[in-house]
Amino acid sequence: MGSEEMEDSFFKFQQTNIILYCRNWSDSVYFYRNRLRLPVSFENDWFVELQLTDHSYLSIANAARASIQDVGGQGLTLTWKVADLQQAKQRLEELGIETTPIKQKWNAQVMFITDPEGHRIELWANNPEQVESSA
Repeated sequence: MGSEEMEDSFFKFQQTNIILYCRNWSDSVYFYRNRLRLPVSFENDWFVELQLTDHSYLSIANAARASIQDVGGQGLTLTWKVADLQQAKQRLEELGIETTPIKQKWNAQVMFITDPEGHRIELWANNPEQVESSA
């Protein structure tokens, strides 16, 4: 979808937020807030909103207190493009977070981690050759 098509969208999104309904709420909040060090933009006793970018958020909701149930980590992958995948892998491993090997996928390098709820998180970056050739 080109930028021209995005301009025609009647939604005109200003912010995005993904909400994960978690059975292991406390562990999940700790993982995202303390281990991945995502900044908190809002929290109460059953819901924590974490900021990913200027206009993108990830929220962790306690499924026991919500009207929507958890999915047990099934059927969902969070995918985040990072500036330096190798550096991200090294930092995660220093924090004791298990990572997969970095592999080639769709003209990018990718690796995965898993949160306490079982949600898969894909971290990816452009191939170094592509970055150099497009500069």
